[in-house]
Amino acid sequence: MTSHLLALDQGTSSSRAIVFRADGTPVAQAQREIHQHFPQPGWVEHDPEDLWTSQLDTAREALAKAGLSARDIAAIGITNQRETTLIWERATGRPIARALVWQDRRTEPLCARLREGGLTELVRSSTGLVIDPYFSATKIAWLLGHVPGARARAERGELAFGTVDSWLLWRLTGGPGRGVHATDVSNASRTMLFDIHRGDWNEALLAALDIPRALLPLVQPSASDFGRTEASLFGAPIRITGMAGDQQAALVGQAGFAAGVAKNTYGTGCFLLMHTGAQAPRSANGLITTAAAQLAPGEPRYALEGSVFIGGAVVQWLRDGLHAIRASGEVETLAASVPDAGGVMFVPAFTGLGAPYWQPNATGAVVGLTRGSTAAHIARAALESIAFQSTALLQAMERDAAGAGMAGGISELRVDGGACVNDLLMQFQADLLGIPVLRPKVTETTALGAACLAGLGCGLYGGTDELAARWQVDRRFLPTLPRERAAEAMDRWERAVRQATAA
Repeated sequence: MTSHLLALDQGTSSSRAIVFRADGTPVAQAQREIHQHFPQPGWVEHDPEDLWTSQLDTAREALAKAGLSARDIAAIGITNQRETTLIWERATGRPIARALVWQDRRTEPLCARLREGGLTELVRSSTGLVIDPYFSATKIAWLLGHVPGARARAERGELAFGTVDSWLLWRLTGGPGRGVHATDVSNASRTMLFDIHRGDWNEALLAALDIPRALLPLVQPSASDFGRTEASLFGAPIRITGMAGDQQAALVGQAGFAAGVAKNTYGTGCFLLMHTGAQAPRSANGLITTAAAQLAPGEPRYALEGSVFIGGAVVQWLRDGLHAIRASGEVETLAASVPDAGGVMFVPAFTGLGAPYWQPNATGAVVGLTRGSTAAHIARAALESIAFQSTALLQAMERDAAGAGMAGGISELRVDGGACVNDLLMQFQADLLGIPVLRPKVTETTALGAACLAGLGCGLYGGTDELAARWQVDRRFLPTLPRERAAEAMDRWERAVRQATAA
């Protein structure tokens, strides 16, 4: 068997492909930025063809850089931005509209009607989620209701819904007439339509939202046979044996196979997951219960998750909105030019606030400004906002774990994503949390997780113990801030959040 794996990592701001050796070492990678469309305030869209072509181009480029052909690749793993919603014609492959991105908030009125209609408990008990525009269900309903004839066509079986993984899989495996229409349990669990306990679509929720079941993909374990690529794409067919939403894939890449392992991904948003094993605890603290990557049929695994809508995106705003920096990499130098934020607090609620607050109508706020405040103070407050939000998530997660009887608590936090290379941010995160923050040697853990799932699915790896033994720490950030000062800082943050949500 060949000893290389190809990971396709389709994210919110870019598509990437990375070739890994079997030992988890990256060999070559390629990346393409993708354009986001903002047709109205609160609306965020992607061109589905852009998602496909950019991902295909990066896969071909990564293989070329590695000097490998399709016959050198044991399998492909796919990981993706979750909740982003696409509907396309089965006969032609044409999308009926642009993809509605996970950040899109246009369906909040529909979510409000669902809450008022008494569906909150059904959604929570079945899917583990809260009713929010973040998830796919109301995006599907919006598209079916606003694209002329879409619902009738869906009922006739002419249309297909998918999150980004399904769209890529369908195109990779041949598209019209041949494409595989499937997803994995981790992505299905993000739709607000999937019963994570029974492992099937929830008929009552489909009926409540008037979504035909014929529209939905087959749901498979995350490490399983999803088909083979069309031979013409890479010169020969390649097996696709791994698929998971980006955060569940990152948990795999962080060797998070056992209950109690927690990781935080610092990307466009921030996503904190703690593996809970075969137990699916219900959060009492504003978090959600989600499916972790499933490695075998009939063996579901779960995680508690908290999502920060605006994480690294706040740095993009400093660059593109405020013009305080010319490149994202400059933010650490600017923030480090002052000893602290000078009393400034930045609540980046540009698209509402996610867990544990769930305030969809919150707006961004900068508080504590004085005549002495500078761009450096605002930049530092912006960076610190990422750590503050993540700390609120972890504290909620600790309370949930204790309530579920999970002994030991969270003793360390494993980190990944683009912003984890920022030492100032990581040290501040450790100071707020009061536990070590561990940055691994391979920080591309989302793509690594997809590769690991593909390796498990095709038999390249014997099991998870083999993968866990390879995980290595690059740097360990230890807390230095006295706990009382960390508590005072979190109190100031919570006051700022209340100001942002008061309007």
